[in-house]
Amino acid sequence: MSMSETGAAVAVATLLLMTASAALAGPGLGEPVNEEALAAWDISIPPTGEGLPEGGGTAHDGTVIWAEKCAACHGENGEGVDRLGPVVGGLGSLATDKPLKTVSSYWPYATTLFDYTRRAMPLDAPQSLTDDEVYAVTAFVLAKNGIIAEDEELNARTLLAVSMPNRDGFVSWWPLPGGE
Repeated sequence: MSMSETGAAVAVATLLLMTASAALAGPGLGEPVNEEALAAWDISIPPTGEGLPEGGGTAHDGTVIWAEKCAACHGENGEGVDRLGPVVGGLGSLATDKPLKTVSSYWPYATTLFDYTRRAMPLDAPQSLTDDEVYAVTAFVLAKNGIIAEDEELNARTLLAVSMPNRDGFVSWWPLPGGE
């Protein structure tokens, strides 16, 4: 190999090494998350209800919370506002030309509603609701959909007993077929 070929090879190798190092370093966005900050967001509730907190609430309790913190985006009775679709109605619509995916028509587990509300709502202040408020808002939505009675208290025990209309509308692929 000539001197110029060696120089070119070294230059290419150096460029490849620099590119690989930059790729491994990532795009340089954000900042590292410490364990405490991560734990604050690691609050997912699976369909089994594992991790449901203490507390409780009824649809009646949720009426005031809904009016103050939810209705601006989701409508007074969950009918939706502008681009934000409804959270009520839609039963029987999934097999039509205009399916309406709502809590009652689509979601298979009441724990999913609790989990989503707890982590992401209200949109402008996620995780600002207390556990009692989340139970109450969840009860409000379920009652508006005719799934539970307005005076029924939701808590860690009763939430698991809620049978959603579309619970059997999904096929579970976990664990994967063949035990993979």
